[in-house]
Amino acid sequence: MKLCSTNANPAIQPSTPQVGIYECEVTLKFRLIEEELAQCDRDQLLQILIDAYSYGSDNYLEPLQADVRVQEVAELDASPEMRRQVIRLRNAGGLK
Repeated sequence: MKLCSTNANPAIQPSTPQVGIYECEVTLKFRLIEEELAQCDRDQLLQILIDAYSYGSDNYLEPLQADVRVQEVAELDASPEMRRQVIRLRNAGGLK
């Protein structure tokens, strides 16, 4: 698992950003006061929950747990579309 880090010293920063493919898992557990949440379809429900959590804790939301895992994966494990996009991003970075 890789963790994000920032380096304030620009002299140590690489000249071109490294582009990779990452598998991300986010687990959120919270309590939410909402009307008729159980009647939403999966996509609507996910959007409502993400929106509520992004606004932060208030009288209607009580965060209980948040876990984030990020792991770089081999490019061959990604879809062909993602691999092509990584190649485009790397090529575009070299032109600047």
